[in-house]
Amino acid sequence: QVQLVESGGGLVQAGGSLRVSCAASDDTYNSFAMGWFRQAPGKEREFVAGITHDSDTTSYADSVKGRFTISRDNAENTVYLQMNSLRPEDTAVYYCAADQLPFRRIVMMRPSNYHSWGPGTQVTVSS
Repeated sequence: QVQLVESGGGLVQAGGSLRVSCAASDDTYNSFAMGWFRQAPGKEREFVAGITHDSDTTSYADSVKGRFTISRDNAENTVYLQMNSLRPEDTAVYYCAADQLPFRRIVMMRPSNYHSWGPGTQVTVSS
């Protein structure tokens, strides 16, 4: 089973930027779409962004469109989430996960469609 580990979280002021990374334990993740989700205290886990295995398709939550960019480097077994113009409401633990099915041509948005969740990385945006 693919293991994923997120990194790059931290504390940033509103308007600032962060890039979080998700490293896979091996190259089997290259066959799967990948998703970034986040969960704030007292709230449900929500979809942030996703990317198909070949990077042909990306998808974003409305709340982050135009500010966040997802990408992946299959040679490095890593997926990234570049977050710009951060807002206090972006504060959450950010998780990455792999799609349940390989080679899917669309990005799924429900957490139940994903597996191999990483432990998460905390992103805190101060006002």
